[in-house]
Order: sequence, then structure tokens, then C-alpha cells
Amino acid sequence: MDRDTIRRSALALIFASAMAGSAIAQSAAPAAVPPASSAATPKPACGGDLAAFLAGVKAEAIADGADAASADKTLAGAQIDQKVLAMDRSQGVFRQTFLEFSQRTVSQGRLDIGRQKMKQYADVFAKAEKDYGVPPGVITAFWAMETDFGAVQGNFNTRNALVTLAHDCRRPEFFRPRLIALIELVQRGDVDPATTTGAWAGEIGQTQMLPPDIIAYGTDGDGDGHVNLKTSAPDVILTTARFLQHLGFMRGQPWLQEVSVPDNLPWEKSGIGGPLTAGDWFKLGVKPRDGDTNFASLPAALILPQGRKGPAFLTYPNYNAYLGWNQSFIYTTSAAYFATRFAGAAPYNKGTPEPGLNDVDMKALQTKLVARGYDVGKIDGILGSGTRVAIQKEQFRLGMPADGWATSALLNAL
Repeated sequence: MDRDTIRRSALALIFASAMAGSAIAQSAAPAAVPPASSAATPKPACGGDLAAFLAGVKAEAIADGADAASADKTLAGAQIDQKVLAMDRSQGVFRQTFLEFSQRTVSQGRLDIGRQKMKQYADVFAKAEKDYGVPPGVITAFWAMETDFGAVQGNFNTRNALVTLAHDCRRPEFFRPRLIALIELVQRGDVDPATTTGAWAGEIGQTQMLPPDIIAYGTDGDGDGHVNLKTSAPDVILTTARFLQHLGFMRGQPWLQEVSVPDNLPWEKSGIGGPLTAGDWFKLGVKPRDGDTNFASLPAALILPQGRKGPAFLTYPNYNAYLGWNQSFIYTTSAAYFATRFAGAAPYNKGTPEPGLNDVDMKALQTKLVARGYDVGKIDGILGSGTRVAIQKEQFRLGMPADGWATSALLNAL
């Protein structure tokens, strides 16, 4: 899995703490992927003397409309944080299955706390749904998964983290604009550069947002004239809703629905981006566990995180907003399932999925798929989207149920 392409930061904390069972997602990555650099778009200045680098950042910020005093206040005392560089270089890969990850993250304790938060801030959640079309449970699920409702927000100085990553020459085109955006937040009085802390990649607050997204979508929910995503729950709720609306979340539509599946389906049509509507799946014998068929006309993909014998879900167009938040399939599906629980859904049926492959066997399978001409990305032992697509095609070719789940039977057949 290429960490430079994953969208959101949930693993800014990388399961940062065993405390409170904090299950954070899996990337310190962006809410908006910058365009690829080319010869016509050279990388911004990076590396070299730190003072000279900061002078260049100040000049660019002023050219973009910042005042010199705010730039000086933001950059004064900035330091390279070697721990940030270490985190950037050693981002761990994500090896949990959907059952493992979702059961860890969607805990009864979090459900209880989330419901209490939804009751405590009922008026704010009602405004979020009225203004942006995002239901309370969707916002609350991200609030829980990103930081355990603000309990684990990260302890890296945000200014130093962004200076470090902008100065480093690995991804300056992504982080330098985020550093300049931080100067604007300082100018607005929303951030104290000396004391504001967050994730190692510069995300701030209880739903872990980067400075440009705070500028674009930050919403003052408590009426104090500022957007404070670290301590103001109303600001967090409304900002998160507005950002999800930007990512394409549509009012009044579902995002994920658990279903039961018959033994025989055109499994090759399953997977994200499938060609059928929910009604097409219903005609084939797929049955919603909640009995709701009101959205039969909507496009719907049948996803099988651990194959046809494990949990099964239909995803609707709103699921794309989840992918906009974080492109990790396991994180996204867990967050979407979490939100259905807040909306009243029952716990999913675990099923009896076939055993998956261990790390060594998964790498062997990926190697065989590459030899057959498939692009699975890095051979890393991770069942990512490229590997799932390749598996599905090979299963179909071999006359096996093409559910995209990696098994020893497939490995032995190749």
C-alpha cells in the first residue's frame, strides 16, 4: 500500500495508545492529494540551512496574503523534529483483517460514549444534519475512530511537524502548503504555534484535520469567533459534517447496509465499483438484514471484506465519502459499519470466513500475480485493492468463486 496516496490521517496516531483501546486508522496522509510533480512543476525548495528555508516560507506566506508578524510568530523557534522523520520513514503496514480491526474499534464502550455524546450535543448534531446533510452517527463514528472523542490527539508540536516535513525533501510539495496554511490559522488566532500539538504529520484536533481543510471547512459551532478543533465539540461536529459534505456525502441516502448472500452469485461482479444497483442484487437473492429495500434504485456494490463466507455489505454512493476520508478499505468499511451501529443497526453476522494467508504466503501469492502480469503495487503481504482485483480475476479464470479473498486454495492453484 503506497502511503503517499492514502488520503486521511487516521494513523497519524498509529494505534497510538493501548489506552482506551484507541484504534486509529492507517495513514498519516492527506485529505486532498496534490497533483503529481513533473518537470513543469518542480518541487518546492527544501533541505539546506533551516533559517534560509524558513525565510523562504515566510516570503511565500506573505506573498499569499499573510502578515509578517503572523509568519514570524509561527516560525519563531521552529525546529526539526527527528521523531517526525522517524515516523515518516517507518510507517507501519496494516495487517489486520476486517473482523479483527472492526471488532477492536467498534467496541461497546465507544458505542456507549458515542451515544452519550450524541445526546449531549443533540442540538449541534441536528444543525449539522440540517446544514450539511450528515447524520449524527456518521460524524460520531469518525470522532471515535480518529481520537477516541479527543482523548488521543497526538503530542507532536504541529508547527515543528510541518516545518520538518516541508523542509525534508521527500514530500515538500505536499507539506509546504500545509505549513503556509498554518500561518493563516495563527493569523486568525485559532492556533498557538508554540503550544498546539497533534499528529506527527500535522493533523490537528478531535477528527484530525490538516490546516488547509480547517481553513476551507472549519466552522465555529460554539459562537466564540474561532474554530478550535482541539477542545470545542461543537466546532468539531460542524466542521466534520461540512468536510464530509465536501467529500460528497448526500443527504438522506444510506452508506452501508449489511446483507445476507446466497451460495451462488456472480461473485465476479462484487467489489467496489461494481456495475449493479441494490435492486439488481436483491433480485439475485441478496437480502438486507434490516429488511429495508427502499434504495433499490441506487448503485450498490457488494463488498465481502473476508470473502463470501464472512460479513457481507452493500455500499451505496455515500460510501465514496468514506473513501475520500481514508482510502484504506478496512478502515473505511469499519467506519461505515460503526456509523450504522449508531444509526440503530444490529451487530454484523461474522459468518465463517475461510482462513486467510499469512504474511509469507500472501507475498508468495502477490509474486505469482505479478508474474501473471497484474499490478498489485508493492509486494508487501497486504491484501490491498490491487491485490484483491487481481485475485478476483484469477479466481474467475480458474472457475473458483471470485470473491477477492486470498486463500491457500488459490495460492496452490496458481
